Amino acid sequence: MDTGTTTPDLLSSVAGSGTGEGRLGAIQSKLLSARDSGRKSLCCYLMGGMSPDWQDVARAIENGGADIVEIGLPFSDPMIDGPVIQHASKLSLDSGNSPMSVIDSIPCMDMSIPVAVMTYYNIIYKAGLYRMAGRIASAGIAGSIIADLPVEESDSWVTTANDAGIENIMLVAPTTSPDRTKIICDVSQGFVYCVGTMGVTGERDELPNSAKEVAAKVKAATDKPTLVGIGVSTPSQAASVCAIADGVILGSAIVRRITEGEGARGIENFVRLLRRSID
Repeated sequence: MDTGTTTPDLLSSVAGSGTGEGRLGAIQSKLLSARDSGRKSLCCYLMGGMSPDWQDVARAIENGGADIVEIGLPFSDPMIDGPVIQHASKLSLDSGNSPMSVIDSIPCMDMSIPVAVMTYYNIIYKAGLYRMAGRIASAGIAGSIIADLPVEESDSWVTTANDAGIENIMLVAPTTSPDRTKIICDVSQGFVYCVGTMGVTGERDELPNSAKEVAAKVKAATDKPTLVGIGVSTPSQAASVCAIADGVILGSAIVRRITEGEGARGIENFVRLLRRSID
């Protein structure tokens, strides 16, 4: 994850690349439209392949009122993820799924809201940047979130993704310096992912102060949509952080419910609660 440090020369180099500017993709357009209408945005995460009905769950998330569906690609070493999502990734891999099989299954879900995939750079690097970008784009996926890709090393992937019409969403941590925050915001497309708390994904009993603080820091650095994830677990917490941010991302609370057997109907009801809360 972002450590918050970099050098002025490197900052200047990344800033001068112009990455992240230009035409608006489906994710950013949708979130800006929501903001312009006075509406907060909701992004919900699930692990691809984690259960036999995961595609039904994705459609239930849409039906519940989410603006974006974020689908995790299964990986054996998900460094930013806590026990709940780690377990979901293992379930997916043990069922014979792979990152490519999850990507290839997304078109048949026939989603009418944008889909982003969340993964790690090792998967992209091993597959090949052009091959992976082409596979993602051909599946109709609008965006990518590469949790362990620092902005200083992002140019090759972001350029390749942009050429394929993929918005790459960058992360800003609570510890990120103001200068570095500005660079990340300039590079990011779709929205800026505000990491609500240091540490791995997982539900928290209380919303940490850092969730609102990082949202305010990013809002001061960019006009791009600002969504907060990691550390947001309940409808009331989602509503609280949306007092500052343009929207919110929930993952572990949804994944836990899936592993506990709630199924598509239960997830749809939970997403409806989130939607009403932030509205």
